[in-house]
Amino acid sequence: MSRVVVALLWLIHWLPLALQAAIGQGLGAVLYRVARARRHIVDVNLRLCFPGLAERERRRLARAHFRVLGRSLIERGLLWFASRERLARLIRVEGIERVQRLLAEKRPVILLAPHFVGLDAGGVALTMRLDLVSIYAKQSDPVIDRWLYRGRSRFGNQLLVARDDGARPTVKAMKAGRPFYYLPDMDYRRKDSIFVPFFGVQAATITGLSRLSRLAGAAVVPCATRMLPGGQGYVVEIGEPWTNFPSDDVAADTLRMNQCVESLVLTMPEQYYWVHRRFKTRPSGERKPY
Repeated sequence: MSRVVVALLWLIHWLPLALQAAIGQGLGAVLYRVARARRHIVDVNLRLCFPGLAERERRRLARAHFRVLGRSLIERGLLWFASRERLARLIRVEGIERVQRLLAEKRPVILLAPHFVGLDAGGVALTMRLDLVSIYAKQSDPVIDRWLYRGRSRFGNQLLVARDDGARPTVKAMKAGRPFYYLPDMDYRRKDSIFVPFFGVQAATITGLSRLSRLAGAAVVPCATRMLPGGQGYVVEIGEPWTNFPSDDVAADTLRMNQCVESLVLTMPEQYYWVHRRFKTRPSGERKPY
């Protein structure tokens, strides 16, 4: 079945992006209807994070999320198969000079990349310009695993590190001049995590950003990928490097990260990865919301 999916993505990737976007939105509308378990997760996340929204508005936001999620699934074929020239036309990068300036100063860089649906498009665009280090989680399906790995390493000289390898190879790579494309805003259970608020809800959040920044002497640079309407493509938005980071307070550093993610989410709330059970790990004695 996975080979059929890959073949369909290869066929679809030849279509104009506007048509791919329409197919993806249609797929998302179907998923909203049939993927009840995932829809429940999205509903719970939106209720927790946006308690002031009316029920109708939360349903509207959930439907919009599934539409862009469907797009991200269909448009993945572009990332796997499209030429460098086509991808360069479809994915714009703003603020790359900030990273290049830090690298010219021999300063290690952490690109803080929250889980938006355009995340992989942003990663591919950056690999066309920079040799990165990133963490790769092996997929259970060998066909999908092969194509995901290929998609993230097809340009340049990329270094993909297994999560179980620990911090040492990542820190070494950053010190050697590779920016770290870092995705720390998911619930990885209790290991290396503390509870800090995310949209006002206590969320198990890994402290790696503060720790890795300290170990490597790295600057933290926000990096969010925005999916644009229809056939307009994507834009990778690279912000200003953080100042006064890390501090001596790991909890404050971790909260700062969550607050940064919140501020980005508010600019495109439908595009955050709400199908993830962000609040599955709870403080002792607290009931799980899902």
